[in-house]
Amino acid sequence: MSEKKQEGSDGIDWSRYPSADFFDEMITAKGNARAASRKIVKLLADLSREELESRRVAAERTVRDMGVSFTVYSDGENIDRTWPFDLIPRVISAAEWENTANGLKQRVKALNMFINDVYHKQQIFKDGVLPVYLIKDSKNFRPECVGINPPKGVWAHICGCDLVRDADGKFYVLEDNLRVPSGVAYMLENREVSKRVLPEFFESNDILPVDDYSTKLFNMLASVSPRRVRQPEIVILTPGIYNSAYFEHAYLAQQLGVELVEGSDLFVDNDDCVYRKSISGLERVDVIYRRIDDLFLDPEAFHPDSILGVAGLMRAWRAGNVALVNAPGAGVADDKVVYAYVPKMIEYYLGEEAILPNVETYLCDDPEQLKYVLANIEKLVVKPANESGGYGMMVGPHASKKDHEEFRKLVAENPRNYIAQPTLKLSTAPVLTAPGEAEPRHLDLRPFVLQGKDLDVTTGGLTRVALVKGSLVVNSSQGGGSKDTWIVAERGKKS
Repeated sequence: MSEKKQEGSDGIDWSRYPSADFFDEMITAKGNARAASRKIVKLLADLSREELESRRVAAERTVRDMGVSFTVYSDGENIDRTWPFDLIPRVISAAEWENTANGLKQRVKALNMFINDVYHKQQIFKDGVLPVYLIKDSKNFRPECVGINPPKGVWAHICGCDLVRDADGKFYVLEDNLRVPSGVAYMLENREVSKRVLPEFFESNDILPVDDYSTKLFNMLASVSPRRVRQPEIVILTPGIYNSAYFEHAYLAQQLGVELVEGSDLFVDNDDCVYRKSISGLERVDVIYRRIDDLFLDPEAFHPDSILGVAGLMRAWRAGNVALVNAPGAGVADDKVVYAYVPKMIEYYLGEEAILPNVETYLCDDPEQLKYVLANIEKLVVKPANESGGYGMMVGPHASKKDHEEFRKLVAENPRNYIAQPTLKLSTAPVLTAPGEAEPRHLDLRPFVLQGKDLDVTTGGLTRVALVKGSLVVNSSQGGGSKDTWIVAERGKKS
């Protein structure tokens, strides 16, 4: 039923919500609330503008009081900014999410099998399923990892898969993040903010919880410990306070009850074991959840001038004396060219069809596809194979002719380093733009998949939203914001 304006209310007037040529996740093209969103749509219509504004201000104050921030690098400076949070949640039905979660588990399982194959028999290349140049030309292939067998055969223990909806309303995988995926702390903090400013919605079991993530993360880390001890020593290794994700590093250490350490806090002894220096002496470390890129992990194995890592760490890992999460070398599958072949990986390793489709992708190293990309660059999104955070990409319809020509040159000179995709009609959801007013903005979703002894997917994930009207860029570092993600159970079902 259409959400009409209530008598005596001056909250959001959904009859004035703009109808656009996009799939809106809360309001249909006919102006009706989608089934899973009906309760929140009605509340936002029934609240007065004063009350709605009061809750928005309370959300901003809560974010500041909780110290939720992120770092932007600008003109050589590190600028801390308060996390941009939109009060209106993103709502997904539990039935739809169950299928999505199954697709994510399938995908991450196949990706881990692929990484393990890459560093061992490389059978998928020998069988001609994937071209071997994917490895020969990969910036993230680590020869130092060949022959290593990490615990449980898992390389990418934590994966952040970015999902988008297109005009058909279906979820598509946009990319996989398997090196040091970030953002889960903001997912958890978004929920805390929502509970404080929209408490009436959490009195029932309709909204499935996310606050068990920290427990599941701890259990996963403990499950890959090389020592069978009752309480393995787990640490989070951070580059330090100037890293853009330092808030998350500190937050997760606090939530898990483990030590947050820098490289100088650890050392590898003559027994090829890792130890942490503490006021009570030396503590052997079993598991390192590292938030440092491969090449800075160990100056013995990689960049000799790195002061962020720990000398000898690769020796200790190769000897089986410490678990590294995510494992070095996992980034070989974190490549936008490799991404295009994931459905084939799923079929090859699991004998199944991919539950979640990829976005259509053009591989620029293929002569015919390169010809198409160069001729149609104004219509396409062009991405470098190994960048993240929205950097180095070009959105053709929003770019200048100068940008088009620059990217034609870049792609032609190094086609292996680029892919292209159609400019998606990314789904939208309402954001508050003024007291009592909402407008649609584009958004994506980053769920997090844990794999150790067990395989688990977060209930929802981090929703990022483009706060600038018409923008497709959702990254916080480039003007994006965030929403709480509600997975809503069907009536009568409990979490």
